[in-house]
Amino acid sequence: MALDPSFIGRGYPPTEPYEVGREKIREFAIAIGDANPAYTDAEAAKALGHPDVIAPPTFPFVIAFTATGQVVNDPELGLDYSRVVHGDQKFAYTRPVRAGDRLSVEVFIDNIKSLAGNDVLTVRGEVTDATGEHVVTSVMTLVARAADETGK
Repeated sequence: MALDPSFIGRGYPPTEPYEVGREKIREFAIAIGDANPAYTDAEAAKALGHPDVIAPPTFPFVIAFTATGQVVNDPELGLDYSRVVHGDQKFAYTRPVRAGDRLSVEVFIDNIKSLAGNDVLTVRGEVTDATGEHVVTSVMTLVARAADETGK
C-alpha cells in the first residue's frame, strides 16, 4: 500500500540529548577506517582550531538513524520496515560534531513519492546542540520495496 503524501511536512519531537564522547568518536573512526588524528587526538584537533576531537562527517548517522525510528514506527504512516532499504544519506554542516556535544535531533518527513511501485521516503533530521544551535542537517532517503505478485 502506498504511503500517504499528506504526511509530508510532519515533524516529530526532538530526541533526548545524546552526549558525544571521545571514545565513541574513536570507535566510529576505527570502524570506518579513517585514521585522521583530529578524530582521536585532542592536540591534533586543537591544532586545526577545534576545542576537542571532532567526529568523522558521517558520525551523525548514529543519532539521526535512531531519531528516524519515530517516523519508521509511526503507526499512522504505515511503513512496512521489513521492506525498507537505505537509499541515500546526505549531511549539511554548520560546524563539526565535537566530543562533549549534547545533541538532539528533530525529524521531519520532507517527501513521499512512489517510483515503480516502491515508496520513497525522505526524512530530514535537524541536529542541534544543548544551546539550540544548529550543528548538522541529515537527509536520509528510505525506499520501501514493492511487494511482488505473491505479496512477498
